[in-house]
Amino acid sequence: MRKIISRYIFKEIVFPFIIILFVLTFVLLMGRILQTMDLMVNKGISMLVIFKLIAFLLPSFLLFTIPIALLISILIGMGRLSSDNEITVLRSSGISLLQLYYPVALASLIAFLFTLVISHFLVPQSNFATKRLLFDIAQQNASVGIKEKVFNADFKGIILYAESIPIDGGYMEGVFVSDNRIVNEPNTTIARKAFLVSDPDSFTVKLRLENGSIHTVSPDFKNYRKIDFQTYDINLDLSSAIASVSEDTKSSTDMTMRELLSKMKKPGLDEAAIRELAIEVHKKFSIPLSCIFFALLALPLGIKSHRAVKSRGFAIGVIIVSLFYLLRIGGEALVETGRLTPEVGVWTPNLIFAVLGIYLFYMAYHEISLWHIIRTRLWRKTLTN
Repeated sequence: MRKIISRYIFKEIVFPFIIILFVLTFVLLMGRILQTMDLMVNKGISMLVIFKLIAFLLPSFLLFTIPIALLISILIGMGRLSSDNEITVLRSSGISLLQLYYPVALASLIAFLFTLVISHFLVPQSNFATKRLLFDIAQQNASVGIKEKVFNADFKGIILYAESIPIDGGYMEGVFVSDNRIVNEPNTTIARKAFLVSDPDSFTVKLRLENGSIHTVSPDFKNYRKIDFQTYDINLDLSSAIASVSEDTKSSTDMTMRELLSKMKKPGLDEAAIRELAIEVHKKFSIPLSCIFFALLALPLGIKSHRAVKSRGFAIGVIIVSLFYLLRIGGEALVETGRLTPEVGVWTPNLIFAVLGIYLFYMAYHEISLWHIIRTRLWRKTLTN
C-alpha cells in the first residue's frame, strides 16, 4: 500500500517537472536562438551548425533549470494533493510526513545525480566545444566575408581592402589595411600579398602580410615613419564579426574537476585566479546539492492547502529561487574581491536554505503552525499588559 502511495506522489511530481523543465530551458534558449538566427541569416551559417551550437549550450542551461523545475514541481504536486485534502486523508490513515517525503527524496536524489553528471562532465565539455565551434564559425566568416574591391570593417579597429582574390580564396593581392586600434597612433599598411592564418589551440586568427610597408603619421602631422617588411602579422579581433571567443585555451568554466584542481596547484597563479578556480570547484557540488535542499524546503511549503495551487506554487518557487541565486551571486562576488573564502561564499546559500528546510519540515512534522505560535505569543503579551 505504501509503495502505491509513493509511486502516486512520485508521478504527481514527475509530470509537472518535465513540463516546467522544458518551458524554463526553452525560455533560456530563446535568447540564444535569436542570436543564432542572425548568424544564419546575415552570416550564412548552415542550420546544422546552428543545431550543434544549441546542443552545446543545452547542458549549461540544464544545470540551473533542473533544480528550479524540481522545486516548483514539488510545490505544485504537493499543493494539488493538499488542496484536494489527499494529504489530510493520508496523514489520518497513519502516513507520517516522513513517509510522504520518501518519493520526494527519491525525485530530488535523481535530480541531484543528473545535475552532478552535467556539472562534472557535460558542462565543461560542452563549453569548450561551444568555444571551438564559435571559433570555426568566426574563422569561416573571416575568410568568406572578405571580398575583393570592398572595404571590410568586420574586424574591430581595422579596415581591410583587397584589390583581388583568387577563386579558391587562398590569399589576397594588393592589400590595404587601416589600423586604428592604438589611440593617437593609427597606421596604414600596404602589402602585395596577404592570407589568413588560424591557430585552433589559442583561438586566434592572424592576417599575414608579405612584401609591404607600414606608414605612420603623428597626430600633429609633423612626423612621418615608414617601415618596410617581408612578413608582418596582424591579430584580428573576431568578436565584432561573430562572437566573443577567448584567447585562453580553457577558462575555469571549461575545466573538469581534475583540471581545476591540477591548475590550482600550479605555481605562479595570483590570488584572484585561484579564487576563481576555487569558486568553480565548489559550484560543481553546491549547485547539484541545491536539489536536495530545495526538495526539503518545498515539501512543508507545498502541503499548505490553497485554491490557486499552480499559481501559488509557481510564485513561491520564483521567490525562493530568486533569493537563492541572489545570495549565491552576492557570495561569489565577495569571494572574487577577497572578502570571503570560497567555502563560505559558495556554500552559505545552501546552508541557509538547508537550515530553513529542516526547520519547516520539523514544524510540519509535529503539525506546529508558525502563525499560530506568533498569534498566541501576541495574545499572551496583550493579556499581560
